[in-house]
Amino acid sequence: MSIFMKSIFLIIACCFLRSVSPNSQTYNAIFSFGDSLADTGNFLILDSSAFPVIGKLPYGETFFKHPTGRCSNGRLIVDFFAEAYGLPLLPPYLALKKGVKAEHGVNFAIAGSTAIAAKYFYSKNITILWTNMSLTDQLGWFQEVKAKICATQKDCREYLKQSLFIVGEIGGNDYNYPYFLGGSIKQLKALVPAVVETIIKATSVLIEEGAVELIVPGNLPIGCSAVYLTLFGTPNKAAYDNNGCLKSYNAFSKYHNAKLKLAIESLRKEYPHAKIIYADYYGAAERLFHAPKHYGFSNIFVACCGGGGPYNFNYSARCGHIGSKACLDSSSFVNWDGMHLTETAYHHIAKGLLNGPFTSPSLTFPPIKQI
Repeated sequence: MSIFMKSIFLIIACCFLRSVSPNSQTYNAIFSFGDSLADTGNFLILDSSAFPVIGKLPYGETFFKHPTGRCSNGRLIVDFFAEAYGLPLLPPYLALKKGVKAEHGVNFAIAGSTAIAAKYFYSKNITILWTNMSLTDQLGWFQEVKAKICATQKDCREYLKQSLFIVGEIGGNDYNYPYFLGGSIKQLKALVPAVVETIIKATSVLIEEGAVELIVPGNLPIGCSAVYLTLFGTPNKAAYDNNGCLKSYNAFSKYHNAKLKLAIESLRKEYPHAKIIYADYYGAAERLFHAPKHYGFSNIFVACCGGGGPYNFNYSARCGHIGSKACLDSSSFVNWDGMHLTETAYHHIAKGLLNGPFTSPSLTFPPIKQI
């Protein structure tokens, strides 16, 4: 072999090793916290009386072919994360009592959950909460699980060191409940510091418990959701951006996200050994509304499942209730039931997070397979 050929061979070999070596390791478990954007069944097991339809078709119809307690027609962002890392889909915490194993992670998220404790909202006469459970309760569940899965402190340290923690999305319901009862954007802005502080405090608790790599997501562009467009829509064209979303409500999401990112920066200084990743859910989702055809969407604001109205969201005939029906091809829709997104939308968001550029910094271990 000539010197030239040997050089070429060595260059190719080095490039190959460089490309595969990051995948030689991966996360051994994922622990998820949050609300209905991440819940894989806790709310359904806990108490589904406030939203019983998630236990019936058409919820879960596409991938699972049956309802699972997920607030969508199929998989969620956290499901795509598990698949990308070759892990089983995360069981809901409340399923552990039925003998489900927790070795590859657990999902503590609860649909309807708030970041701030429920008693705060009751003190403000906000009584439409789906559940009394908050992020604090989810942390308590994690501490229970940790005590069971770790034989020794050393074992726990090593196990959690290679586990990924996804702290949210959470906080959306802290704003949804007051908004739906007529709260103004100005009033809700005053709540942002408390919501962000609660998320940051929970993240610090997890780090103290041994978490080393954590994802903290921001909020989605709520001004693009069918429920917000229905409730707060206006004939004033100036209220909408070029995508057709409500500008002021999207600006609110950006405000929350900006405050969250600043708080994460401070937390990184407090815990320099931990990798705290901001996940830009807003940016990953906004692409779907800005260039829908590029992602195969022909319906971006109208809900796939609902009971009529300009955006197919009718509170008296919500998805799964009498008078509602589901679309035939959910893959062409971004909105699922007006409040949540379709599996296809979550898939694109997950890809933007896993493959970039919507996580900052990027994940330590790239996904072991494409989703």
